[in-house]
Amino acid sequence: MLTKIWRVDPTAGNLEENAGIQEAATYIRDGEVIAFPTETVYGLGANALSDNAVKKIYEAKGRPSDNPLIVHISDFQQAERVARSIPDAAEKLMKAFWPGPLTVIVPAADAVAKTVTAGLKTVGLRMPKHPVARALISAAGVPIAAPSANLSGKPSPTEASHVYEDMNGRIAGILDGGPAGVGVESTVVDTTQDLVTILRPGGITREQLEAVLGKVASDPALKDKKAQPKAPGMKYRHYSPKAPVELVSGGLQELKQAVARAKETGLTVGVLTTTENANVFKNLADVISVAGTRADLATVAQGLFHALRRFDHYDLDIIFSETFPAEGIGEAIMNRLNKAAGSSKNDGME
Repeated sequence: MLTKIWRVDPTAGNLEENAGIQEAATYIRDGEVIAFPTETVYGLGANALSDNAVKKIYEAKGRPSDNPLIVHISDFQQAERVARSIPDAAEKLMKAFWPGPLTVIVPAADAVAKTVTAGLKTVGLRMPKHPVARALISAAGVPIAAPSANLSGKPSPTEASHVYEDMNGRIAGILDGGPAGVGVESTVVDTTQDLVTILRPGGITREQLEAVLGKVASDPALKDKKAQPKAPGMKYRHYSPKAPVELVSGGLQELKQAVARAKETGLTVGVLTTTENANVFKNLADVISVAGTRADLATVAQGLFHALRRFDHYDLDIIFSETFPAEGIGEAIMNRLNKAAGSSKNDGME
């Protein structure tokens, strides 16, 4: 399959009339898979109302079929096609954070393809903020199911070039709308329970959620690998470069010692670090990849997947990574790093 690429300026007006978006929307209506930018990461989209179309997402990614997908919509009216009902808590969160990096789990309507929900009676809904994503969904005229546009298990793509590395020849096309802004996927919350529950930390922080709703919980499935997933990233190793990742807690000195010990045994070592500490590892590690600055963890979130992907351009034996406070956006960062390391821990969540 020839994968087309359409470059779209997200700041241009009348995006729905853009020739690339119009052609991509036609592919979506015809049951094909298109990658597109959101404000979090690039998504791999297909018609959420068609089982045959959604199956192509799983095939392209190599994704387990019991891992449900998020449905992206362009306006509140489309939510009625996907949701059987919208709980009060979901409505409050939609009004507070949509469009934006928040996915709400709601009861699923019968029209949603069963391959989207992975057999669950619920579905994740999100209204992305990225103008190219919104224009594509609107032009297609159907809600779009979309996980991240990477091969299953690899770091999520935050640039069109990352998508091309993984998906060239596997999908119909890629809408290149420039780099993603947030850098980690949306926060996923279950609003079908009495207490709203975080299933995946992301671009909207726990503190922001609680400012709207009061106390929110964390899902037990974050700790129990055998629990049936309600959201992406709940059950399988994710975000992993080719070399194994080891998280080093305790601080800079402990990280230096871990690198030194590995080098003494003859290993080729990569280090995921921050702007403040990069020079420390200049003569210690074989490859240094900087995610962002510790002074602003939003930059670490934005650069995390790009930094992880960079390691795959080198032949490394092991990657050591800094760790971060699991508060605010740091909760999402540590969730992704623990997944990258294949951790069975609770991803930094209480």
